[in-house]
Amino acid sequence: MLGLLGQSCRQISRPWGASRAAWRSRSTNPAADVSSDQAAGGVSFPPLQTYSEEESMMREAVKKYAQERIAPFVSKMDENSTMDEEVIKSLFEQGLMGIEIDPEYNGTGSTFFASILVIEELAKVDPSVAVLCDIQNTLINTLFAELGTTAQKEQYLSRLTTDMVGSFCLSEAESGSDAFSLKTRADKHKDYYIINGSKLWISNAEHAGVFLVMANVDPSSGYKGITCFIVDRDTEGLEICKKENKLGLRASSTCPLNFDNVKVPEKNILGQIGQGYKYAIGMLNGGRIGIAAQMVGLAQGCFDNTIPYTRQRVQFGKRLFDFQGMQHQIAHVATQIEAGRLLTYNAARLKEAGRPFIKEACMAKYFTAEVATLTTSKCIEWMGGVGFTKDYPIEKYYRDCKIGTIYEGTTNVQLSTMAKLIDKEYDS
Repeated sequence: MLGLLGQSCRQISRPWGASRAAWRSRSTNPAADVSSDQAAGGVSFPPLQTYSEEESMMREAVKKYAQERIAPFVSKMDENSTMDEEVIKSLFEQGLMGIEIDPEYNGTGSTFFASILVIEELAKVDPSVAVLCDIQNTLINTLFAELGTTAQKEQYLSRLTTDMVGSFCLSEAESGSDAFSLKTRADKHKDYYIINGSKLWISNAEHAGVFLVMANVDPSSGYKGITCFIVDRDTEGLEICKKENKLGLRASSTCPLNFDNVKVPEKNILGQIGQGYKYAIGMLNGGRIGIAAQMVGLAQGCFDNTIPYTRQRVQFGKRLFDFQGMQHQIAHVATQIEAGRLLTYNAARLKEAGRPFIKEACMAKYFTAEVATLTTSKCIEWMGGVGFTKDYPIEKYYRDCKIGTIYEGTTNVQLSTMAKLIDKEYDS
């Protein structure tokens, strides 16, 4: 299992696969210490933080893996703005890049909620690694699994779970929050399309072997012409430009892309022509839960790296932790983190149960980004001067968290979406 991290990664088994059938027969596995009130005539429901056996094993295994295999690289990757190839390789070898994909395609065959737990645990150690895993699982793999033809799945899914990073290409210079005003075009020629245009802020681009590109096949029809194309990295005319020099998530590559007469066969359309905008909306709705998990993990990781210092540092004959002013701040932040986690888990459970979850996903994404901002700022203050230095990881968490209020829908976009949905709830 993943706990045997002293061994070669290829010798490590995946303990969560064995209990997959049992997991799918129930949404949760109530722990032995969860009391039942059936004797009183009531119905017992497990808490949100009750995990199935599979989820518990995966969570603990990923926690250990992240500490032993990722943590030693974090500082250097941040300094060099580069994701270490060994880290990427180990993510595949651990089965963390195909969590929901069927074993037929070398996937782990687990669940969306398991993906959320993995993202959270990775973000506690390095949010850059977490977002790589997040995009692969909640966007790329899901699109292929839900929309791909048999041939497309056979060609790409088996590699996306074992050795190939994918990248999602939607944003452009003039279409950020207004994503569907994109200008990239795909013109039909016989049995192929020619794509021209450019993309901006494309995560994972530096390492990606395949790109899912949103381009408009009929600009006159507006967003209803947007179609999703599968574009291989080595396709002639595709240029991956110099990556951005960013404030945070520096190990996660973010690059512009140029498409200069890129020829894509008709068979490389993913899903249906003109339905790309629907696919993008659907994936981003679920993806926001992944970002929420990243922000919760980031906040918890920062908190966990700070509290021990407050318990050891002595001033005026007392531990910093013993001052009431500190205790109240620490308790407040801990409560905010817990609230963010519960919002995230609830949204994930709703999605997995096939129930409406968009409002809850927006709430989770919005709130956890705010919590991460609060937590990292407070942690630097609690650490004092050393918190402002790179000798401790706190300042990195502080830089990494800011993107949470921006990507996969800005804070204002989340608030507007929530307000629209709340308005509809009161129509009757």
